[in-house]
Amino acid sequence: MARVLLLVLAASLVALASSKGLPVLAPVTKDTATSLYTIPFHDGASLVLDVAGPLVWSTCEGSQPPAEIPCSSPTCLLSNAYPAPGCPAPSCGSDRHDKPCTAYPSNPVTGACAAGSLFHTKFAANTTDGNKPVSEVNVGVLAACAPSKLLASLPRGSTGVAGLANSGLALPAQVASTQKVANRFLLCLPTGGLGVAIFGGGPLPWPQFTQSMDYTPLVAKGGSPAHYISLKSIKVENTRVPVSERALATGGVMLSTRLPYVLLRRDVYRPFVGAFTKALAAQPANGAPVARAVKPVAPFELCYDTKSLGNNLGGYWVPNVGLAVDGGSDWAMTGKNSMVDVKPGTACVAFVEMKGVEAGDGRAPAVILGGAQMEDFVLDFDMEKKRPVIISLFITVQCTSSTTACNK
Repeated sequence: MARVLLLVLAASLVALASSKGLPVLAPVTKDTATSLYTIPFHDGASLVLDVAGPLVWSTCEGSQPPAEIPCSSPTCLLSNAYPAPGCPAPSCGSDRHDKPCTAYPSNPVTGACAAGSLFHTKFAANTTDGNKPVSEVNVGVLAACAPSKLLASLPRGSTGVAGLANSGLALPAQVASTQKVANRFLLCLPTGGLGVAIFGGGPLPWPQFTQSMDYTPLVAKGGSPAHYISLKSIKVENTRVPVSERALATGGVMLSTRLPYVLLRRDVYRPFVGAFTKALAAQPANGAPVARAVKPVAPFELCYDTKSLGNNLGGYWVPNVGLAVDGGSDWAMTGKNSMVDVKPGTACVAFVEMKGVEAGDGRAPAVILGGAQMEDFVLDFDMEKKRPVIISLFITVQCTSSTTACNK
């Protein structure tokens, strides 16, 4: 019965969406100290983007009165629909009709969680016509109140997290409800400078790319609100890595912004490492410099002297990595997305083996794509059509939040 209520309420939150509302735009900033991404919240504060998070939460320090939401209400059920691992199981007890709602926001980096009430707040942004900002807007959102200790390991100046998952109280669904727009968001994560998040669908910027967009279906995974996609194969320099489609389908491919690298389950990671090192060793025959391996820097296994790698328009001169996603398109990664600088003079392959997970264990994703692998791509998550559109930006193109256009 509770599950039915959740589905009914989630549908009602976006039922008001119409084409009359304008999409809402917010600039995205990358924090260099943590490699996390933030958007403005209000009054100078910011929220960390968590593409797999089901809630919006923030510190409130007692200045915000709790919303009058009973524990037994459908809204409270939504706030606790996807409890984080290790968090207490929500329970209303015998006084379920009089007890106020308690949510359990969690930190996407540390995994810590805390109990907190729900409160009404605002998300300061701009509406957009697809070409430029139109007007300032304060979008009302329902957030969970969290203690200051939950901010550990998050960027300085942030007061919480904006969840972007496919759940009724994530930021995209709440913007869709209050602004009467589609339950859809476009995300362009910056390598440096400013990126952009657009909530509510079209009209979309980047017309030179969006007229013919590739897409891959969003896949539901075991009651998780996170965004999953299907992967047919992994290629290194157009050579298929010897991992079966069945192995990739076991656990699926999850998108995450909490890590700056890719996590691979062991049965996927070992074949990938073999294919990458083989392709890198073959590159000098095509004019590339000889890459010199150096001592690994945790958590990475393959690290190199940056002076020996060489550079091109795609970043470090290393083998390209291609993810053949369901739908027929390839998510192509150059050295800009597949390598990470760990210290002066050292860069490592941004693919890491999952720890504590057995090979082939379907309870864990086969692949977790990190934030760095989404940079320089435009991702259009359409929760109504159950698909994210993947648009590859040209290497010399950067998106800006001030004009929602691309400047060459």
